[in-house]
Amino acid sequence: MTQVIVVNGGSSSGKSGIVRCLQAVLPDPWLALGTDTLVAAMPASMRASDGGIEFAPDGGVVVGPEFRTLEAAWIAGVAAMARAGARVIVDEVFLGGAYSQQRWQKALGDLRVLWVGVRCDAAVAAGREVARGDRTIGMAAAQAELVHRGVTYDLEVDTTHAEAMECARTIAAHAK
Repeated sequence: MTQVIVVNGGSSSGKSGIVRCLQAVLPDPWLALGTDTLVAAMPASMRASDGGIEFAPDGGVVVGPEFRTLEAAWIAGVAAMARAGARVIVDEVFLGGAYSQQRWQKALGDLRVLWVGVRCDAAVAAGREVARGDRTIGMAAAQAELVHRGVTYDLEVDTTHAEAMECARTIAAHAK
């Protein structure tokens, strides 16, 4: 039985909506944890230092060594929760492509993981980004393909034309 579902995609690709729908359609309770949760848990000073995380005006994201240290602890903590019996959906943005996935693979080790790629046409994601009003403009376009480079998935969904619930049902059917 799947213990962890890792959902990876660029900003505004529809991951969070899919995750909420997954929680509604999966038969057991699943925790939803993501990179936004991690960033929100960090002190504000981490968003204003070279060692933390910086959201550049052009949509780029730069992370420093202090962020990486906390992120490694976060990943280990999520894996520990899954090992303790919690089912976890991870809402991620693999800015480092294959390297980012490898960090999660190492931490999740022996757990049963379903790796899901969430794709969305860059122009569609960029339109969603503008409509949301809470994202740095350019982030969606910059991340649309970057986050998938070298990443291996068990399943991919595309939100360009599919609704979040349709994607969630497809994922849930594979989470056995």
